[in-house]
Amino acid sequence: MSFRFVTKSIHACLIDYPVAIVLIAEPFVLNLGQSRPVATELSVVVGVAALLLAALTDHPTGVVRVIPYWLHLWVDRAVRLVFVIAPFAFKFTGLDAWYYWVLAAAVLLTTSVFNAPEDPVAARSGLGGRTVA
Repeated sequence: MSFRFVTKSIHACLIDYPVAIVLIAEPFVLNLGQSRPVATELSVVVGVAALLLAALTDHPTGVVRVIPYWLHLWVDRAVRLVFVIAPFAFKFTGLDAWYYWVLAAAVLLTTSVFNAPEDPVAARSGLGGRTVA
């Protein structure tokens, strides 16, 4: 049994839009910005960008569908690096720093560890296809 269960549909329907909304709202709920105000602003900006990315991605919940899903995943991975680096670059401490490090870990798990391949295993391995004799 594979633990790689985050398919394109799950990513589109259950992750993209809810995470974008959390990125916009959560800084205010958690009262981020105690060490630096940019801790709140960065989350909101990334949340708005995530909404746009989700709306423009070619997946089941995309509105315009101009960005290929593979590129969407690479943008997510780039954001993970921003989340890792931000606490050091902006000198976040306490909850501000932990917020971004937890987000980075969540993006790592979603886009790499638990991300299911787009092609089924049978298609990748050549199984299930017709052979010509």
